[in-house]
Amino acid sequence: MFDRYYNKIKNRLYNISPKFFDRHAKRKEIVKFLIAGCLAGGTDLVMLYIFHGLFHWGLMLSTSLAFIISFFVSFFMQKLWTFNDKDHSRSYRQLGLYLLLNFINLNLNGWLMHLLVNGFQIWYMLSQFVVGLTLGMVSFVVYKFVIFRRLPGCPPRS
Repeated sequence: MFDRYYNKIKNRLYNISPKFFDRHAKRKEIVKFLIAGCLAGGTDLVMLYIFHGLFHWGLMLSTSLAFIISFFVSFFMQKLWTFNDKDHSRSYRQLGLYLLLNFINLNLNGWLMHLLVNGFQIWYMLSQFVVGLTLGMVSFVVYKFVIFRRLPGCPPRS
């Protein structure tokens, strides 16, 4: 489903500006990574609104359920779409590593925010932007070369 929409957008970009398309094609995984992250974040917000705003469930329960759902949306979007990893035999191991990395990122986010805001007196919004960008870049590299790495003998990613 996402491939169909992605390909429509890709074809429109090519028709509008072949030069832009050529630059995009070289960075396809990064663009997909960002889109998948935005969709997971959007899923989190929509599910929180549904659970808390519409169903009037408790905030902690609603937040937790929304986070869990968006976590799985993120995992499967990154695995199947961003990195085009269709090998299901490694899914449980990859899910465990993905969960571990996200747990580490959660703790690093808190620690780095404390350091930047309280230690260096940097505005909390700027601090979160810098920390989030840094953790996102590191996560992309870990996803690409560790968690969803292409094994020898596997066909190249499209």
